[in-house]
Amino acid sequence: MLLLFRSAIWLSVSMRIVVIGGYGNFGARVCRALVGHADVELTALGRHPEHAPPDIADDSRIQKIRLDVASADFPEALRRLTPQIVIHCAGPFQGQSYRVVAASLTAGAHYLDLADGRMFVAHFAERNNAAARSAERLAVSGASTLPALSSAVVDNLADRFNRLQEIELVIAPAQRAPRGAATVAGVFSYAGKPFRWLSDGDWVTAFGWQELRRAHISGVGSRWAAACDVPDLELFPVRYPSVETVEFRAALEVGFQHAALWGAAMLRRVGLPFRIERCAAQLDRLASLFDGLGTERGGMLVSLKGIGQDGRKMRVDWSLIADDNHGPEIPCMAAVLLAKKLVRSEITMRGAMPCLGLLTLAEFEPEFARWGMSTAIQEIYA
Repeated sequence: MLLLFRSAIWLSVSMRIVVIGGYGNFGARVCRALVGHADVELTALGRHPEHAPPDIADDSRIQKIRLDVASADFPEALRRLTPQIVIHCAGPFQGQSYRVVAASLTAGAHYLDLADGRMFVAHFAERNNAAARSAERLAVSGASTLPALSSAVVDNLADRFNRLQEIELVIAPAQRAPRGAATVAGVFSYAGKPFRWLSDGDWVTAFGWQELRRAHISGVGSRWAAACDVPDLELFPVRYPSVETVEFRAALEVGFQHAALWGAAMLRRVGLPFRIERCAAQLDRLASLFDGLGTERGGMLVSLKGIGQDGRKMRVDWSLIADDNHGPEIPCMAAVLLAKKLVRSEITMRGAMPCLGLLTLAEFEPEFARWGMSTAIQEIYA
C-alpha cells in the first residue's frame, strides 16, 4: 500500500526540464513544443532573456533565467535548479567541451543535446558513459536531424538491401527560414578545412564546403551541394559495416551565396588565415538581405545504394519537403520526442550514447504531419 502511495505521488509530480539556449532559434522551438504539458515544468536558460521571442518572453508557464554556460558558477547554478532533464541547444558544438554534460549529470538530470559537431557526437559515449552510468541517467548527443533522423531513415530502409553500399545525405534549407548565428558559425568552422570521409571503401580527404555536386530533391529542385563535416561520417560506417561510401552535403537555395561560401572556403583551403566563423552573425544578417530571391521551402534527401534482395543494383531515395519556413523544426524533433519518452518513463536505458537507434522513423512521422511536411520514397533499379 505504501509503495502504491509513493508511486501515485511520483506520477503526479511534473518533471522539470531545463532548455539551455532556450531563447535561440532552436531552443525556443523546443520550449514551444514542451510548454503546456501537464507533466512538464519548463525553464528556459541562456545569456540573453531579453532576446527571447515575444511568445516565449510573455509565456508565464516558462521560467526564464539568465545564465551563461561558460560562467564559473554554471554547474552550481544548474544544480540549484534541480533539473530532471537538460536539453542543450546552445551551439555551435564544434570545439565545445563536455562541461554542460558533466554539470547536468552532477545535478542528477538526464541530458539531451542538438549537437551536430562531428567529434563532439562521435566521442560523446567514451567521454561520458562512465559518469552517466554512475549517475544512473541517460545522456544522448545528436538528438537532432543528424544523426537521430538520418539514422532512423537508414534503419527503416536498410532491410530493402541484401548489401547496403552507399549512403548519401543532402540538406537543402529554405533561403527564408531562420538560420541562427550559432548554426552559421558551426558551418563556417569547417569551411575549407580537411576532414575524412569514406568513399569507395577508402577513407579519403574532403574539404568543408568544397566537393561540389548537383543534388536534386523532388519538390525542391536541383541545387549545388557542398561537403560538410558531420557526425554521420564517423558513425555510419560503424553502424552499417557493409557501406563503402558515406557522404553529406548541404545545398543553399541562392546560387551566388553558395558560390561565395565556396570561394571563402577555398581561400582557407589554400592557406589564408581566414576566420570566417567570427563573422557568422554579420554574414547571417547579410544573407537575409537576399531572402527575396529564395522561398520558404526546404528539403532533405537520404539516398541509399546497393544490392537489392533480388540481387539487382538498386537505389532508394527518401525525401522530405518542408514548406512555410518550418524546416528549422526538424532539428528539434528528436530531442522533443526523447524528452517526452523520458517524462513517460518509456526509456529505461542508462549511459551516454549518440542518438542512434533510440527513435524510429514512424515516431517522427506525426511530427512531420504536425508541420505539414511531406515525405516520399522512390526505388530505382539499375
